[in-house]
Amino acid sequence: MAERKRFSELPFLGELDVRHAREELPAALGTLSLITAAHVRRASNLVREGVTIPLNLPLDAFDPPLFNRVPVAHEPLQPNRNEAEDLLHSFNPQSSSQLDGLGHVRAREFGYFDGSRDLETARENIGIHHVAERGIAGRAVLLDMTVIEPDPFQPRSLSVQELREVAIQQGVTIEEGDILLVHTGWAEAYLKRQDPELMAGWCGLEGSASMVEFLWDTGISLLGSDNPSIEPGPGDPKHGSLHRRCLPAIGLSFLELLDFRRLVAEARARNRWEFFFVSVPLNLRGGVSSTANAMVIL
Repeated sequence: MAERKRFSELPFLGELDVRHAREELPAALGTLSLITAAHVRRASNLVREGVTIPLNLPLDAFDPPLFNRVPVAHEPLQPNRNEAEDLLHSFNPQSSSQLDGLGHVRAREFGYFDGSRDLETARENIGIHHVAERGIAGRAVLLDMTVIEPDPFQPRSLSVQELREVAIQQGVTIEEGDILLVHTGWAEAYLKRQDPELMAGWCGLEGSASMVEFLWDTGISLLGSDNPSIEPGPGDPKHGSLHRRCLPAIGLSFLELLDFRRLVAEARARNRWEFFFVSVPLNLRGGVSSTANAMVIL
């Protein structure tokens, strides 16, 4: 791949304070295209013990689902005496551990990452099926941000400097093509209480241009967390929307509501913060999201 421009060299989307990379990367994949075959080969060397750790919560983990989403209804079928099947009704792939595709968010009148302004065109050009047909595999780096903010329900913006500090403490370096995983402790804490009032606030990555500059210049291919939105809730108006700065602008997709319980325990016990990561999204033509279908292998 040709050398990418630095973030400071990227153009703005009209009058928005949002730089974009729509001319820098393939529209269908965005930053996932930064994961090269060489990157996957190097990452495969991180498999040392053969221990698999899925990062997916149950489809019905959140009761009720967050953001007023419709719960998944599961109907088991028995078409004959010797067979059984499953039927899912009102299945929203974003009701639990999820992948936000590039068609999930648009940048106002400037449209989606492919430049289109209507959803139907975007669904064809940048639908989740493009990612499913390729699959995701590579090196993942986990940053345990609970050492900075132990209370996941604080509506706190985690800064670039804090990410760098934790990476240094953990002795891990983030490289181009990496999947960055950010542990806040939110999902685990919320599921213990299942109280919708806890949705009043949570900590997450600062939605500022400086955060996106870090993500872009570092070469992050995919960004994941265990909180509802990667960024804090409610968002900080002085920083802006990380979703808008990333998905429709630089083509960076998000994994949200991941289950980090086992992974964090293993990482702390081993003092190991880099892993081989895989995810195969739903091959849903024209989809704007998917279940996470994510796993790391130690």
